[in-house]
Amino acid sequence: MKKIFLLGALGAIFLTSCVSSKKYAELEAKQKETEDLLNSATVKLNTCLSEKESLKDQNAMLKSSNQDLINNMGNLTTLTAKGADNLEKSLESLREKDLTIRKLQNAVTRRDSVNLALVQSLKGVLGNLDDEDINISVEKGVVYVNISDKLLFSSGSTTVTSKAKAVLGKVATVVKNKPDFEFMVEGHTDTVPIKTAAIKDNWDLSVLRATAVVRILQNEFGVSPARMTASGRGEYIPVASNDTTEGKSKNRRTRIVVLPKLDQFYSMIEEGMKDPAIN
Repeated sequence: MKKIFLLGALGAIFLTSCVSSKKYAELEAKQKETEDLLNSATVKLNTCLSEKESLKDQNAMLKSSNQDLINNMGNLTTLTAKGADNLEKSLESLREKDLTIRKLQNAVTRRDSVNLALVQSLKGVLGNLDDEDINISVEKGVVYVNISDKLLFSSGSTTVTSKAKAVLGKVATVVKNKPDFEFMVEGHTDTVPIKTAAIKDNWDLSVLRATAVVRILQNEFGVSPARMTASGRGEYIPVASNDTTEGKSKNRRTRIVVLPKLDQFYSMIEEGMKDPAIN
């Protein structure tokens, strides 16, 4: 009977890891797709800005030329129909590009503003903690909350400490008030191997720690499970060298990756990219 129970438990862990990895991969692919689209939009935005300046110069030249004609001939009749038509077309093109540029800039600005508000909220509730235990940063439009292993877990354990629960409660308070965000909880380890009756290796340890944090957020603080993904990254995304004790300590961490729901920004960027004025 004990063997059957152990096999069942290991099977459940395996299924959890697979499901989490699949969901993580889907979300990561969607994030990469949006980042690529945003990068493409940024390139085109810069091109539009350059063309806008060129059109402004052309417009100024046309105005200067028309004024010279007016001064030379003494009246407005010397402004030919062709010159007036060219001037109107230049002005219309400039207006169209301005509109498209504003659409793309609005998408980027909105993303940055909501991230800034989130960071300020998180720092407001976590600001009194030691920087070595918790760090909040923004990279490529994504907010990261890194929590050290020594704060969350005892060595080799997957049980969240009482002190860490208080921290997770503060994080939960912020994310619950921002329903437009979804997030992943990632477990990370150092390179020191582990093997116990319940933990096969660092992959297992990182996944189990991520799911432990997710369960705390869901069961004790009421965060919707539909907004969370638990994933284990093992030892394969270090932030420091594993050759030193200090480096290993930094690598043993849990990272909460918070990002706005990608569909919102994908739609905004896609709308701007479809505008004929930018193409």
